Amino acid sequence: MSSNESKLLRAAFIPTFLTSGFAILISTFVKGFPGFLGAVLAQFVVIIFFIIHIAVSRMTRNLDPISTMAMALFSYFAKLFALGLLLWAIAKFTDRSTIDRTAFGVTSVALTWPGYGARLLVS
Repeated sequence: MSSNESKLLRAAFIPTFLTSGFAILISTFVKGFPGFLGAVLAQFVVIIFFIIHIAVSRMTRNLDPISTMAMALFSYFAKLFALGLLLWAIAKFTDRSTIDRTAFGVTSVALTWPGYGARLLVS
């Protein structure tokens, strides 16, 4: 792993970990078990997206800029499609009382910010 990806992982891990623990705790306290499930599912989605971002960054490290842009756009649209499919599956196959959608949304937005902060610090 190159030093840029290592720096990004180190800078993002602790703030995201603390934010996720806090979000899961608050969601569980406010909404109960459905809030817990929504927050944990959001944490899972954000972690998977971050891993995909790091993987694409590693794969395109030595490629020309056109290929890098093509891979970045492909990964963006693949993640967008996968998220849409996940949200559709949650809406279609689970009851609203099973997974709290508000906890999912608030947690996913809250977990995104430490990653952005880490990218700003590293670059």
